[in-house]
Amino acid sequence: MKGKILIVDDEPLLRSMLKALLEKEYTISEADSGAALRKLFALPAPDLVLLDLRLPDANGLDLLVKIKKLWSDTEVVVITGEATFEAAVLATKRGAFHFITKPFENSMLLVTIERALENRQQKEENHSLRRAVATMSGGSAAVFQSAAVQAVVRTIERVAPSDVTILITGESGSGKEVIADLIHSMSNRAKNRIVKVNCAALPRDLIESELFGSKKGSYTGAHADREGLFRQAEGGTLFLDEISEMPIDTQSKLLRVLQDQEVRPIGDTKSYKTDCRIVAATNRKPDEAIRDGKLREDLFYRISAISVYIPPLRERRDDIMPLANAFLKRYAAQAKRALTGFTPQAMDRLTSFDWPGNVRQLQNEVQRAVLLSEGPGVNVTDLSISEVKFIPTDGHDTSYTLLEGVERNAIIQMLKETGGNKLETAKRLGIGRQTLYNKIKAYAIDA
Repeated sequence: MKGKILIVDDEPLLRSMLKALLEKEYTISEADSGAALRKLFALPAPDLVLLDLRLPDANGLDLLVKIKKLWSDTEVVVITGEATFEAAVLATKRGAFHFITKPFENSMLLVTIERALENRQQKEENHSLRRAVATMSGGSAAVFQSAAVQAVVRTIERVAPSDVTILITGESGSGKEVIADLIHSMSNRAKNRIVKVNCAALPRDLIESELFGSKKGSYTGAHADREGLFRQAEGGTLFLDEISEMPIDTQSKLLRVLQDQEVRPIGDTKSYKTDCRIVAATNRKPDEAIRDGKLREDLFYRISAISVYIPPLRERRDDIMPLANAFLKRYAAQAKRALTGFTPQAMDRLTSFDWPGNVRQLQNEVQRAVLLSEGPGVNVTDLSISEVKFIPTDGHDTSYTLLEGVERNAIIQMLKETGGNKLETAKRLGIGRQTLYNKIKAYAIDA
């Protein structure tokens, strides 16, 4: 069924006619008076109401106000036998989608209903966008104040309803997975699953089985048939995170699957059609990944019909305090603590720090501060991040940019605080362990 329609009219013959016309496509319910309608307000809202303006016990225009107040997303099409220009204007001002005069042509009514429901669906999609942005922000829809992220969200809003493949780039912890969730929630596949896989976390000898599936006995350890992630994501979205860490030979097979839109499990003689939307992500710069042989150029062009870049947190400082406040509210509620916020000194420290681990590091930092804070608010002494200035003292190459120097000192500082525990250091910085190892090597840090 396309949706739920409520007919509010005191004429039994008209209600019967409308029900016969619509019940093959829609779920129909009826009310013959204002009193009958009011009893329905406690039930789930219909998608659309066909409302007569003249009822024996109520004025339809007054009921229209009540409907829009209690069922804000429900569309209302007014149907009346005593139409006036003033009534039409008033009904529109009170939220009616359209105004139809009796008698009417069935074809016109059907077109109006279709358009009204399309309008409702669009409003639902906008609500989904706001909910998804709220998820990104930790619960506050207004958290992203930077022009850079607002531009990203506007791009997502335009391209998400299509099935075009999307490549998300950005540093670790910048929010690529959350953007993938946003794309899925705004797509026409939102009612189905989004299946996520971190290509860097899968063992080389199992990644093809995970992605494409396998038959029992096709390799050592294959004790049962494996469906594969492509088929698990049927009708939904498959998110391939860190795709540049996928083995090159597997990338070749992935390209074939994307081109043919069918997948053959390992050891199987049969191929299966696939219908899932591909969203990929990488924390590498694509041109560098291609140059270094980490990403096939032909696969890159196949998965990047639309590319979305998520700027690091240091390039969108307007987002730091809104994000921090949103995280504070979330974790204070979880810890059952009534914290008033951050002190001015703590705010200065948060906004001046360069966050090499991006949003993930900020989130971890706020969660830690909430648990350790002893006062009514989070003070600068509750924060583990320190004011770092790049003053090399270890005799190593100092030809870093200022930003690299800040990042290097942040890693050194955290290694000192954790006693050289790399796993804990990576966790506190909000970055992966391998990313930390790479940075230690690149910055010649004595760990």
